[in-house]
Amino acid sequence: MAHVLFVEDEENLRVAVGYTLRKDGHTVSFATSGPEAITSFPQLAPDLVLLDVMLPGCDGLAVLRAIRLTSSVPVIMLTARADEVDTVVGLELGADDYIAKPFRMRELQARVSAALRRASLGTLAGAEPRAAPLELGDLRLDPSTHQVTRAGHPLRLKPRAFALLSFLMQHRSQVFSREQLLHQLWGDPFIGDPRTVDVHIRWIREQIEDDPGQPRRLRTIRGVGYQLVE
Repeated sequence: MAHVLFVEDEENLRVAVGYTLRKDGHTVSFATSGPEAITSFPQLAPDLVLLDVMLPGCDGLAVLRAIRLTSSVPVIMLTARADEVDTVVGLELGADDYIAKPFRMRELQARVSAALRRASLGTLAGAEPRAAPLELGDLRLDPSTHQVTRAGHPLRLKPRAFALLSFLMQHRSQVFSREQLLHQLWGDPFIGDPRTVDVHIRWIREQIEDDPGQPRRLRTIRGVGYQLVE
């Protein structure tokens, strides 16, 4: 089973969640502050991180930034805040999922299992590497080297954004709804925030569009979904 790092300063919740995860067969390590989490993460090398937003020392968003500098390990954020801005910022920084406190242990178990299942696929469902590079205009995506170039210049895409662009290049000119992209790329059932698709679309536009605010390649078809064209 998986090694989970749980970053939480509330002792009662650490005990309850730790018990539940161990009952599911996972190994659980703990950090009680932001700086402790940043320091211990590379040493522990967990398979998944449960990360509270409100932490002493530095908040969970700062911890997430530090993790994403070196790792694409699944991160599930826990928050007592109802502010939508926090959720969006977390997703933009690379969080895989968000759970609002208070939550039921069954919900936590389901989301942990879903995140680990997606990570274990190695490549995301529906976006397995193809032998030949994909080309669309001046875009070139090479699955074997996991590289994307635009007019010969390398682009920097996070793993899920790479998989999403690969899928859209394989199905150029087709229109996909947010739900279809979630199903194809994140697996079914998807447990998490569906806005993660919108965040990844924005990341791709920032790399492939001359003006991301007025996209010409990766279009939004109002009321329907997204379409990649040459």
